[in-house]
Amino acid sequence: MSMNVIGISAFFHDSACCLLQDGVIKFAVEEERYTRVKADASLPRHAFQACLEAAGLKVTDIDCIAYYENPRKKLARQLWSGILGDSPKLLDKLDPNYVENRIRDILGFEGPVKFFDHHLSHAASSFFFSGYESASIFTVDGVGEWATTTYSLGRGKSIEMLEEVEFPNSLGLVYSTITNYLGFEVNEGEYKVMGLAPYGKPLYLKQMEILVQDTGRGQYQLDMKYFNFSAQKRMYTDALIELFGKRPRGKDDGIAEFHTDVAKSLQVFLESILVAKTGYLFDQTGCDSLCMAGGVALNCVANSAVLRNGPFKRLFIQPAANDAGGAVGAAALAHIELTQEWPNVARLRHAYLGPEFAAEAVMEVLRSMSLRYYDCRGDFKKLLSMAVTRLESGQVLGWYQGKMEFGPRSLGARSILADPRNEDMRDRINKMVKLRETFRPFAPAVMAERVREHFDIDHPSPFMLETCQVVSRLSLPAITHVDGSARVQTVDRESNPRFHDLLSAFEELTGCPILLNTSFNIKGEPIVCTPEDAIRCWITTDIDCLIIGDYIIDRDDNNLEILKILITADSAMRDNEGAIVRDVYTFV
Repeated sequence: MSMNVIGISAFFHDSACCLLQDGVIKFAVEEERYTRVKADASLPRHAFQACLEAAGLKVTDIDCIAYYENPRKKLARQLWSGILGDSPKLLDKLDPNYVENRIRDILGFEGPVKFFDHHLSHAASSFFFSGYESASIFTVDGVGEWATTTYSLGRGKSIEMLEEVEFPNSLGLVYSTITNYLGFEVNEGEYKVMGLAPYGKPLYLKQMEILVQDTGRGQYQLDMKYFNFSAQKRMYTDALIELFGKRPRGKDDGIAEFHTDVAKSLQVFLESILVAKTGYLFDQTGCDSLCMAGGVALNCVANSAVLRNGPFKRLFIQPAANDAGGAVGAAALAHIELTQEWPNVARLRHAYLGPEFAAEAVMEVLRSMSLRYYDCRGDFKKLLSMAVTRLESGQVLGWYQGKMEFGPRSLGARSILADPRNEDMRDRINKMVKLRETFRPFAPAVMAERVREHFDIDHPSPFMLETCQVVSRLSLPAITHVDGSARVQTVDRESNPRFHDLLSAFEELTGCPILLNTSFNIKGEPIVCTPEDAIRCWITTDIDCLIIGDYIIDRDDNNLEILKILITADSAMRDNEGAIVRDVYTFV
């Protein structure tokens, strides 16, 4: 009999489920992929059911549910900070048993439920799947229960917490506050600030140093006169506006030099303090393998600075470093408690842990929509030839293959692909497909065996969580950021043979083993999950061609106007389930 543990993260943002069987990740998926609600915070009932179905299990086959934080500790912090206020809608959350009651009532689970501290779940999600026998562990995010930054040492099946920084002192919340000040959505716009930073100069470092003081050892302190973490519309006070000397940017305002300079200053400051604090962690542990987790660990520029400028020889960050990954860590911790065994001995090498759909199911959807398509079943070489010919001619492809990725990055399973040598491609995709700001960069996917020829990186980067300089002899304007950097994904044949074969075929045709790779979604929506999601996104954007499994669908071969009308009508009916826009950090 297998030991079946399901890990859950929920009721904050990025809710998710993970199934661990005998310590091995069998399935992991975010709830947003099913509900189509961006960063869905609800109990992941759909993701839970998907875990069961993927393994052919019933709810009674689950030995334990592991929850990624401690509801009692979190409630104490919420009450202390006044976040819950006096809203009648939030009164039920005053019950410390709220989470367990929801798990039992909605999921129908009657077995044991284990709770683990938020930062311990983060730490476990990285260390136990790093392949390291021992490692320094650095976790940094907005806030868990009380901890915002933790320093740990992992050895075998144990994690020892060495020190923590407590709320309201939080690097994650500082980054979110400036994101808010710059007019972007919190919990989403942090990526935009990171992408905006290379356009500016670090002219406001003194202001950043006023906001956050390094108080020695692993500690730092925020000057709270500049912050208001209990407000509903903004995370900063008038004092912060006075500190920077300019009014906040409205969300529809243009980007000025001031905004790029503030973004650059924030990014440089974050990198400097992360390098300093991880250096302190190394001094405490003497272990030169580093694991990172927490939302701040999704800042790929800062990650590279930590590895490049710090004492660590190796770095591991699992693909869902945000709260979704906490489900994985909680499941691993529960597995250890139940079995007294290390949950995993091998490094997590890919993120293809979600649902997949059979060719017959895809064909049924295509026929139901009366779409014309090329059927390449049994002739993968034909599919590759048709795909790379379209890419070389300047087309944008939707690439939908196999199991969906876990985490916020598309890694060649639910991707939009294009020729990185085309200087117009970045602007075209930003404006006509992704519907997002033109300053935001796109990432390259490259054959792992070719990466050193084109990028200044000496190790695999399968999860797109590091940046490096572009050193290619080729001109790659579509994936090279303004500072000459790129957020690289290395693709090896073992982890994703179809995507690797596509890159190889593109190299044979063009001499370029690289493709522009961005997530298969539009602004405000989660990455596509089902074939229906993929077709909807393809129809409502300017993606030229959709390759879904073994089927190729060209826009020019189909009259999509009627389908567009039907989809628009359906979207209007589903407005109440659309993406949630957040002005401030979600604490409740």
